[in-house]
Amino acid sequence: MTRPIPLQRGPNSPGLDNPGRRALLVGSAGAMASVSLLGFTPLARAQSAMTLPDYAAWKDQSALIVHSANTMETRRDAIGSGVLTPSDRLFVRNNLPPPPADVTDQPDTWAVRIDGVKNPKTLTVAELKSLGVVTVASVLQCSGNGRAFFPHGASGTQWSVGAAGCVMWTGVPLKTVVEALGGPMAGATYITSTGGETLPDGLDPKTVVVERSVPTRALEHALLAWGLNDEPLPRAHGGPLRLVVPGYYGVNNVKYVKRVAFTEQQTDAKIQASGYRIRDVGMKGAPDQPSMWEMNVKSWITAPLSESRPGRTMIYGVAFGGSRAVAGVEVSTDGGEHWQPARFLGPDLGPFAWRPFVFATDLSAGEHRLVSRATDVDGNPQPEGRKDNERGYGHNGWRDHGVTLTVA
Repeated sequence: MTRPIPLQRGPNSPGLDNPGRRALLVGSAGAMASVSLLGFTPLARAQSAMTLPDYAAWKDQSALIVHSANTMETRRDAIGSGVLTPSDRLFVRNNLPPPPADVTDQPDTWAVRIDGVKNPKTLTVAELKSLGVVTVASVLQCSGNGRAFFPHGASGTQWSVGAAGCVMWTGVPLKTVVEALGGPMAGATYITSTGGETLPDGLDPKTVVVERSVPTRALEHALLAWGLNDEPLPRAHGGPLRLVVPGYYGVNNVKYVKRVAFTEQQTDAKIQASGYRIRDVGMKGAPDQPSMWEMNVKSWITAPLSESRPGRTMIYGVAFGGSRAVAGVEVSTDGGEHWQPARFLGPDLGPFAWRPFVFATDLSAGEHRLVSRATDVDGNPQPEGRKDNERGYGHNGWRDHGVTLTVA
């Protein structure tokens, strides 16, 4: 029998090893449905207590944890083994309520202003479509994914692992648009994008507007996207137009984008100046602290999650390199004492996509702590521990993300 491995979990952890929370039972490899681009269907899934808001009513509620009207998490047992996350299972994180429902009625008429270039111009989605088109697979992940595991009880939505997904974006490269307008002005060091949400009355716009700045190095891969998983971009995910920056945390992928400017300085909007900043527990956010820009290497187990039978067991998960490609992933069934390489599943959709993986092993009766550890193409390994910080950002430590499997 494998000795139990103590968990490292915060007070708000969803308790995935708690029998009362078990949602997926996997007895053998034969119990798993066949692998496809969109993954397998879990055998059982608990219903979420809260109902979906109107703008996200089209989603599969059985696959989601509804934290609030603006925050919905993909259940760990609903992530599956697919290369792509179905749109109706993709997590939702909005800093403000979405625009009115008719915003996506005529998507080609939505306009975005491009400033800080030699020939500033306002372009409609229809005009953007005439400039070029690409489709890119990338991981979309909230900065706070994994926040529930922090021991100090970081404020914000208590995401476990489901504030992430891998999707296909269709749009025009931002670089193509900028080149058509003469290129960035000299001295520009940031790309500053502004969202088109309706701002509450009576408040200083800078305290609530979704406006983010990223380094101009992001221009190489950024795009203005009007499509998600081969469908028009829905309002729940920023439609009709969203800035997408592959390899960067979700907050930088500005929804309902109405302005993109090349600037010398970062925006002074609160969401940039003090929000999404890495700082020690107890400290306030400030512009001189690291911003949540590029993602780091990460992986986690997706099945089985709680119980299995002795014998041959297929362990599934997902791994990605963040701002660079993932090179490999290892799995341990004894809490990190011993590691074995896992095998990637499905096609490689590019450096910013995640890679589902599988590891076949024989498990004896008892408790087994399942953990995974990814490495990116530059040799950067997923760390064991987390970097404690005030808001619970950027957690990629493999130990906290493990699951305890009871084999009986």
